[in-house]
Amino acid sequence: MANGNQKRTRQQRVAVVELPPGVWGTLAGQLRKGSVLLRLALCTLVAILLWGFTQGWAPPFSYRVGQIPQRDIVVQIDFQQPDSKLTEEKRDEARRLAISVYDQDVEPLVQLRAQLRLDLSKLLSAESFAEVDQELWQQFQPTPAEGTPDPTEEERQQQYQRFRDAFAEDGSLDIFDEQLSAVMTPLDQWGLLGELSEGVNLEKIFVRTGEEKGFAAEAQREVTEVLLESAAARLQQSLKEKLGSVELAQRIYARIRPRLEPTLTLNSEATHQAQDEAADAVETQYKPFRLGEETLAKAGEPLSAEVVELLRLEHEEIIAQQDLGARIRRTLAILGMYVALYTLCGFYISMREPKVLEELPRFVALLSLVILSVVLSCILNQYARGADLIPLLLLAMTSVIAYHQEMALLLSASVTLIVTISLGHDMSQALVLMATISGSVLVLKEVRTRGKLLSVGFIAAGVALLTTFGVGTLFGHPGAELWQNGFMLAVWSVIAGSLMTVLLPTVESVFGVQTDLSLIALGDPAHPLLQELIRRAPGTYNHSITVASLAEAAAESVGARGLLVRVGAYFHDIGKMLKPGYFIENQTPGDNRHDSLVPAMSTLVIIAHVKDGADLARQNKLPEPIIDFIQQHHGTTLVEYFYRQANEQKEKDPDSGEVDESSFRYPGPKPQTKEAGVLMLADAVESASRALKEPTPSRIESIVEDLAMKRLLDGQFDECGLTLEEVQKIGESLVKSLTAVYHGRVKYPGQETA
Repeated sequence: MANGNQKRTRQQRVAVVELPPGVWGTLAGQLRKGSVLLRLALCTLVAILLWGFTQGWAPPFSYRVGQIPQRDIVVQIDFQQPDSKLTEEKRDEARRLAISVYDQDVEPLVQLRAQLRLDLSKLLSAESFAEVDQELWQQFQPTPAEGTPDPTEEERQQQYQRFRDAFAEDGSLDIFDEQLSAVMTPLDQWGLLGELSEGVNLEKIFVRTGEEKGFAAEAQREVTEVLLESAAARLQQSLKEKLGSVELAQRIYARIRPRLEPTLTLNSEATHQAQDEAADAVETQYKPFRLGEETLAKAGEPLSAEVVELLRLEHEEIIAQQDLGARIRRTLAILGMYVALYTLCGFYISMREPKVLEELPRFVALLSLVILSVVLSCILNQYARGADLIPLLLLAMTSVIAYHQEMALLLSASVTLIVTISLGHDMSQALVLMATISGSVLVLKEVRTRGKLLSVGFIAAGVALLTTFGVGTLFGHPGAELWQNGFMLAVWSVIAGSLMTVLLPTVESVFGVQTDLSLIALGDPAHPLLQELIRRAPGTYNHSITVASLAEAAAESVGARGLLVRVGAYFHDIGKMLKPGYFIENQTPGDNRHDSLVPAMSTLVIIAHVKDGADLARQNKLPEPIIDFIQQHHGTTLVEYFYRQANEQKEKDPDSGEVDESSFRYPGPKPQTKEAGVLMLADAVESASRALKEPTPSRIESIVEDLAMKRLLDGQFDECGLTLEEVQKIGESLVKSLTAVYHGRVKYPGQETA
């Protein structure tokens, strides 16, 4: 006991006091959470992907075809341009100089030697000159020089006799064959060429002969070595040298020369292949450009495709020569921009749209939308100037539909900054983009008609056109360029509005939102669930229609989505159709099924309509916002009627068990949005006002204030973001609407008071 009553020292009392963590302490605590680290990792991954896709380490290429520079563009760095014309000329020359390929056929030469041996045998077999075949002998006569008289008969006999004497020795004919073969070996190996084909090398050729004949498979020869005339002259000289007798050599040459025919045939396929190989071996020729020596584009003249290609080559050379330090500095600057944008958008979203950060699928969808917008902007801008406006407008309109205008402006400005830096846009282009996007965001508040998004596109087109003229004039752009740019941006704006009309169902599905257009279709009384509600529980249906009218007006009074509340009210009590007889609006006088049930059981039946309604909604594929209305329109309120009955029974029977208040409350959750809070209060006051015997304005006002105060004190509005001022405005709207519904009527003669 003494220790228990011992007083703490001053230091102990001071040590017990713990101040809340500061900014850095709170930040450190958040970073220790796995969910926060996961989202930071996703943001880092997105930043790296965008940095890689946009080549954040290198300056962007900002020139486009048709762009009009305001000053001369001179060469900033030495570079080379591939010269296709010069390259083709060099390749044509290489084709012409490529060595042609000829196939050698030695068979005519072999036959020629065989025929010569046969002719010699005939001549030598004659016993005398008189028996000689004169026609054959005439073929062995060399052509006489001009002016030489014809030989006499005696001279001819002497010539023949000398011819026979040359072959008089035994084996001389065989020796002659060997000598002739040696003389004609070059002809057998390299062949004879009559004339060159067009378009081939006139100096050298390749001769291909059969390897089975003992010759080389491929050989390169000078053309002069294989031309028929030059080869015949060398043959004549070789015969003189080999045979030793000039006269015999002349007679043999006279017999051979007329029968020499070309043996080389051009191989077109092999020649073309050789020409192609020679052309392919020619390297690409380049035209050099020197720093400061040449002007690539003149001021005031539109850039042509050729000039833009030159500028692109120069840009690539600049990037290639960029040192590592410059790349690191630019990378750090780009990543720093991403960090700043993440910080700005992150703080805003955490305060205005915390569900985006809390729900991982929605967070991933938002990051994916940013990536897709940047990627498409960069790709489209390569093919058409100003086409990067289309993805930016789609991003802006999607953000308005999925979230709200303020967030759309923030996201659009952030992504536009990324695209502007990545594409190298100047200040005037950035201003035009931001003005066009802001105009589309400001006019797109709700989508109630099919033509709304298209009209937004036309309004954005007008903003783009006017802003282009205004900003372009301030920056001194030429009038022709202003007309061209303004018209193109207007066209892209209209295209973006048309695309958004087509993509609207996809946006609703991905981001889990419902536009007014889809809500109007969903709220059609012909909807199967509403038709079934009319058939099974007509009283509940009438109650829902009245609540919808009250809630819509109340929601609009505080700036909430009235149409969403109205459609949600149509379906909020569909669970009652499963057991309609247990709800008073569907009962006839004197028929109350709860009379036979204990309060706890009646409460279970009443509460069950929330879960039954949510199940019916999911089964019929109603959107999540409508299911939220079904689950939240009672929150965790108390079923007061049966709770009082249970307490009364407890007072009559003290031995009965304690009454647990929690078992008489709805399962919730409490309303999570302003629209759900409005529907809760409208549902409660509509039901209560029906019980008034004389619903005068003062009584209606009293019951509305009483129910609003009960819900407020019970904490039902703690999670929906409604302020006290907004709760008061909702109450005032409900009083006006109920007063109009239950206004006084003229009492006709004979009419009894209801």
